[in-house]
Amino acid sequence: MAEPGRGPQAEPSAERTVENVIRARLAELLGGWYGSVETALPTVAFVVMYVVRDDVRVAVLSAIGLTFILLGVRMYVGGSVRYVLSSLAGIAIAAFFALRSGQAEDAFLPGIIFSGAYGVLTLASILGRWPVIGFLVAAADPDYAKDPTRWRRDLPLVRVCSRLTWVLVGLFAVRVAVMLPLYLAGEVVWLGVAKIALGWPAYLAAILVMGVMLSTGRTPVGAAEPD
Repeated sequence: MAEPGRGPQAEPSAERTVENVIRARLAELLGGWYGSVETALPTVAFVVMYVVRDDVRVAVLSAIGLTFILLGVRMYVGGSVRYVLSSLAGIAIAAFFALRSGQAEDAFLPGIIFSGAYGVLTLASILGRWPVIGFLVAAADPDYAKDPTRWRRDLPLVRVCSRLTWVLVGLFAVRVAVMLPLYLAGEVVWLGVAKIALGWPAYLAAILVMGVMLSTGRTPVGAAEPD
């Protein structure tokens, strides 16, 4: 139905296209360069200390110690601590694996496992017509607070979200394809480089790819039930 004061053939405004809605929501999910530094530095500390001391325990303690320092800095300067806390949780899991086996490369095993699991889940979400990107859009939109699955009733939105979710499937597949051979070869330094490169930079690249995909479409927001 045309909006009041506009003809029936009028194009949908920017706010009323699926692509612009998703683009705005994705922009809200980006943490900025500071968040990427917070998540990368503990990995750098782990790899550097392992190369210098050849001691898994020292490397783990260095990464944990730096993470707590970053948390203190973040609390002092203000802002969200979610990236530091996420990094702290990741370091704790990695430390458990590495200290248990005594092998530094095992610190990267949880990340490889998680990437594989996320890849399978994102693929399943597409096949099941519950694309993950749709939930990200809903999570960033207060209008969906009472009904977080309402977006599925918008067929054009589901279709666009499905195409975008394929980008995430590719991202997780690349992470596993690159890091698993390095893990099996015991290449600790290269695992650290790959973890950093395939972390925030790769995620940002995926967002840019999604942005290009969104820039070419003008799908009106509708309310059709998915078939």
